[in-house]
Amino acid sequence: MLASAGLCGGEKNLTTEGHRGTAGGQTRAMEFIGHFRRLTPVQRNTFIACFLGWSLDAFDFFILTFCISALATQFQAKVSAVTEAVFITLAFRPVGAFLFGLMADRFGRRPALMVDIIAYSVFELASAFAPSLKVFMVTRALFGIAMGGEWGVGAALAFETLPAEGRGFFSGLLQEGYAVGYLMAALVYGTAFSYVGWRGMFVIGALPAFLVIYIRTKVDESPAWTQGRVSRKEETRVGKGIVTYLGTFAFLVVLMFAFNSFSHGSQDLYPTFLQKDHKFAPQTVGLIAIVANIGALLGGVVFGTWSEKVGRRKAIVIAALLSIPLIPLWAYSRTVPMLALGGFLMQFMVQGAWGVIPAHLNELSPPAVRGTFPGFAYQLGNFLSSWNGVKQARFAEQRYGGVFAPVLAWTVLLVAGLVALVTWSGKEQRGADLSSTR
Repeated sequence: MLASAGLCGGEKNLTTEGHRGTAGGQTRAMEFIGHFRRLTPVQRNTFIACFLGWSLDAFDFFILTFCISALATQFQAKVSAVTEAVFITLAFRPVGAFLFGLMADRFGRRPALMVDIIAYSVFELASAFAPSLKVFMVTRALFGIAMGGEWGVGAALAFETLPAEGRGFFSGLLQEGYAVGYLMAALVYGTAFSYVGWRGMFVIGALPAFLVIYIRTKVDESPAWTQGRVSRKEETRVGKGIVTYLGTFAFLVVLMFAFNSFSHGSQDLYPTFLQKDHKFAPQTVGLIAIVANIGALLGGVVFGTWSEKVGRRKAIVIAALLSIPLIPLWAYSRTVPMLALGGFLMQFMVQGAWGVIPAHLNELSPPAVRGTFPGFAYQLGNFLSSWNGVKQARFAEQRYGGVFAPVLAWTVLLVAGLVALVTWSGKEQRGADLSSTR
């Protein structure tokens, strides 16, 4: 009888726990849906446009990372020589952040975003017709200028339009437009590359230009910019804004150097690593990249949302440090399932840290130059880390006989620690009012 009672009690407990688990899952799903239901149609359309703008920008960028080996073969160059195209793209992004940010502060976020999307689509298409590696480098420099403008303008438009409630969730989701772009590039590479080649990939990359139609018809200007435009001339003195907040600006540049080294150091040469170290076919490389970026998308949303409770800095530091014990699984696994698992978990943590950044940077930026300040700091940090891919490729060629695994492992170990250290040494302004430009 006692045994029966114990068994029944155990069954009852298991049933109760099962119901709790189901209820918890349903609650989380309802919270996820609830964030969107609380938005007005204008807010919802604005967020969708900014999310897609960033996703398609990243899609166009990551097409290059999947085609590095093919470009090296086409132009009879070393992999390290072709990775200089990645460096050039990243190096010119601060120029775009400044120019398009200035345009956004003077003429509005919405028109600046539309011009930017058309520009990066046109230069992506131009890359498809490059007759030589030198010409290809020029088209990537121009693409880099356009790419550099999207993040700051889109983030300013989104967060000046969205409510403060749920900002961490929307920060994580917006930033993971980057992961969605990578996922799209992986999907297109895995399914279309064998048929269209690298030039066809860049032609496909011109399709984001059609997003402008949606923005033109469905998206309104930022309320914060509209309300503050009377004193626009005074407020758009970007140089004065940077000098006034020089300490904050310098900190954000260093922070974004660490962050960009973290993401690009773990992403840009990973397809090449799978191609060169493991001799995988395009379909397999694309599959692993898709799995990894599903992890990235989930990580950004989870940690972005969690940062509302534990704070921006703590969420970033925990995500960055948790990436370190995953290095052996991610870089030294031998089978496709284990590499896919390693990629999923690594990008869950990398983009988990990144998911906090859109809200964190906008909260730390002075209101009058919010269209320029966070994006310019982001892209200057990106510039400082832009040699990362070239150095990784050269180390692999010169030190490790063309093997990429140890270079990737050391990169993540060093930059994850740097992200945690720099983040924890700074401050945060979680919940700051972003509805004003004053």
